[in-house]
Amino acid sequence: MQFILAAVVSAILFGSSTPIGKLLLKTLTPFQLAGLLYVGAAIGVLPFSVFAGNRVSIKALDKKNTCRLAGAIGFGGIIGPVLLLMGLQKGSGASVSMWLNLELIATAVMGYLVFRDHLGRFGWIGVGGTLFASVLLSWHEGPIGLMALLFVTGACICWALDNHLTALIDTITPSQSTFWKGVTAGSLNLAIAFIAEPYSKNIPVILFALMVGIFAYGFSISLYITAAQNLGATRSQMIFAGAPFFGVALSALILHERIFPLQMAAALVLIISLFTLFLDRHTHIHVHGPLKHKHLHHHDDDHHTHTHSSKKEKIAHLHWHRHEPVLHSHPHWPDIHHRHKSGHTDKT
Repeated sequence: MQFILAAVVSAILFGSSTPIGKLLLKTLTPFQLAGLLYVGAAIGVLPFSVFAGNRVSIKALDKKNTCRLAGAIGFGGIIGPVLLLMGLQKGSGASVSMWLNLELIATAVMGYLVFRDHLGRFGWIGVGGTLFASVLLSWHEGPIGLMALLFVTGACICWALDNHLTALIDTITPSQSTFWKGVTAGSLNLAIAFIAEPYSKNIPVILFALMVGIFAYGFSISLYITAAQNLGATRSQMIFAGAPFFGVALSALILHERIFPLQMAAALVLIISLFTLFLDRHTHIHVHGPLKHKHLHHHDDDHHTHTHSSKKEKIAHLHWHRHEPVLHSHPHWPDIHHRHKSGHTDKT
């Protein structure tokens, strides 16, 4: 339940960034705003990255996890945000907020084809419904909306890859992943903005953008990674798909945008599609090989059998731990322990 709650809070925080970002784009350029948002994210999670002696050193990563983090930074921290802000310049805040659910489609398809993230019949029906809702919104926006949709779609594909890569990182904490993404992507985007774009020096707006980055990106990304590592990237993205609804509500409140009947119809299709996704179930006999790694976990499953004090076992905690080989069957999410193809007996 706590990981579902983490995904919900993450969605609320990120959803608020779309209409606020449209306001900030009146003063800041896309690269400058993207840089400030991710630098803010790094500032926001820095205290949690060093809490309880967890070092932020990149040396904690092995080669495989270094490649995962580099890919997440490149696609999710550098390319994706800039594409989103370019789309936000052209489309309305409400429609761009709703289009962000294309990230769910990209995450599901990429998960199924590349990252061994199972999706059943109900799951694919939900994905199809989400795509139909996005087409309805593009139709409402007209030709300019089509260009905005292409930018947002590109951003969602980048973030889908980011979602799966960060969900598999198991040697540093979610806060540390977010810190390195924020520092690297934020610095690079700010450098590009300084060289290639008119650079705004409006200090109050810059400080406000950093504040938005702290909450809507830093805290949100860290909470999302925590959820994705325990629920799987696709299922976490299902919950995160609620973010656009908060964006639509804020667009009407602070941007004074009208909510049209076609947008309401698209929202209804989207809600039904998300409900359908949650009907998906997955269970079969599978084998876990021996494994040693570090991630946030609890002891109310069949995978974490090492012992602690009874109090510690009841709450989520983080440390290096070892898994012994086990053969069993139970309903499961495609979390950090279950990355096998659908079928009968598969080794993780």
